[in-house]
Amino acid sequence: MTELAKDYSNKTVVKNDTNVHPLEVANTYTIFNIPIIWFSIFTAITLTCMYTGNLPVGMIGSLLVMIVLGELFGEIGNRLPIVNSYLGGGAIVAIFGSAYMVYSGLLPETITTSIAEFMKSGGFLNFYIAALITGSILGMNSKILMKVGLRYFLPIGGAVLGAMALTGLIGSLIGFTLQDAVLVIAMPILGGGMGAGAVPMSQVYSELLGNDPSYYISMLVPALALGNVFAIVLASLLDKIGKIYPSLTGNGQLVKGFTYEKPTLKYDIQKMGAGLLAALSFFSIGSLLGAIIPLHPYAIMIILVAVAKIANIIPPQVIDGASQWYQFVARNWTFALLFGIGVAYTDLGTVLEALTLQYILTVLGVILGAIIGAALLGKLVGFYPIEAAITAGLCMANMGGTGDVAVLSAAKRMDLMPFAQISSRLGGALILLLAGLLIPLFV
Repeated sequence: MTELAKDYSNKTVVKNDTNVHPLEVANTYTIFNIPIIWFSIFTAITLTCMYTGNLPVGMIGSLLVMIVLGELFGEIGNRLPIVNSYLGGGAIVAIFGSAYMVYSGLLPETITTSIAEFMKSGGFLNFYIAALITGSILGMNSKILMKVGLRYFLPIGGAVLGAMALTGLIGSLIGFTLQDAVLVIAMPILGGGMGAGAVPMSQVYSELLGNDPSYYISMLVPALALGNVFAIVLASLLDKIGKIYPSLTGNGQLVKGFTYEKPTLKYDIQKMGAGLLAALSFFSIGSLLGAIIPLHPYAIMIILVAVAKIANIIPPQVIDGASQWYQFVARNWTFALLFGIGVAYTDLGTVLEALTLQYILTVLGVILGAIIGAALLGKLVGFYPIEAAITAGLCMANMGGTGDVAVLSAAKRMDLMPFAQISSRLGGALILLLAGLLIPLFV
C-alpha cells in the first residue's frame, strides 16, 4: 500500500507506508502554513509567556498572542461543521473566542490592556484597513470603478429603507414602540460602528431629547453588538446561498455583466515596500484632509485612491506593490485582527444582556431588512444581489471597520473592502444626518 504525502515544496511524492515517520505525517497538517507540531510549540511558548507574566510588552507581545490564538480559533471555527457552514466559521470564533477569554478572565488583564492599546492607540486596525483599501482599489480594474460610480448609493439607500421598514413592522408586532424600534435599535446598527456611529449619535440624541449621552450609549451599544453578530452569521449564510444559486452572485465581483480576472502576481519584496508606503501615505492624506473636510478619513482615502486609479497617475510598480502588500496583510493578519477585535471592541457581557427574544427578533429584522433592500435595489442598478447585500447591506449594519473585516471574512469576499468602507463611512454619515432629521418627528 502507498499513501500520498506532501513535502515542504508542495510537490506530491509517493511514500511507502512502512517508511513514513510519524513526524513526517504530522507535518502534512498545517496551521498558518506551519506544521502542526511546530505551531503547537509556538503556542506553548506564547501561553507560557502569557501566564507567567513574561510576555514582551507592546507590539511584539500583542501581535504574538493575536496571531497564535487568532489562527488557532480560526482553524477551530473553520473545521466545526455547523459553525463553518452557518455561523461565520473562523471569523466568529476568533472574535467571540477572544471576547470570552476577556469576559471570563482567561486572558490576563495586562494582555487585554496591551492588545486593546495596540488595536486602538497603536493603530493596528487602521494599518490593516489602509492596506486593504489601497491595495484592493489600486489593483482593481478602473472600468469597474467607473461602472459602479454613484449607483452604489442606491443599494445603500435600499438597505436603510428596508431595515427601518422591517424593524418598525416587527417591533410593532412584538411590543416595541416605533420610536424604540427605529431610534434605539435600527439607527445605531446602521450608524457605522461605535466611534463614528453610536458615540456621535448619543450626542445628537442628548441635544434633541435631553438626558446625558451615557444614557443613550447604554441603550445603543447592545443593538450595535448584537447586530454585528447577526451580520457576521448572515454573511456566511449569503455565501452559502450564492453557491446554491450561482446566478445571484458574482463570487466577489460586484458589477453584473462584467468579468474581470485578476492577474497572477509574482511577489517582489521591494515592490511590497512601495505598496506599504503608498498605503501609509494615502491614509495620512485622508487624516490630514479629515481635519478640514467633515468626512471620515477612510471615506476621503477611498475617494483619493479611486481618483488616482481612474486618472492612471500611480506608477505600475507602486500599483503592483500595493496589491501584493494588501494580499500579504489579508492572508497573514486577518485572524490576528479578528482576535484583536474581540478583545478591544466586543463586550460579551453587553451582548448577553441583550439576549431577550423580543430584542433578538427586532435586531434580526434590521439585518434582514438591510439585506433585502440592498439586494433588490442593487439588482435594479446591475449589481449582483449577493454582493450588494453583503457590501451595501451587511456592511451598513455591522460595527464599522471592525465589522467590515469580520463580515467580509465570513463571506469570503475580502476584495470588496473598498465598497464595505463606503457603506460604513459614507453610509454611517448619512445615518447621523438622518437621525437628526427623524428624532424631532418622534418627540
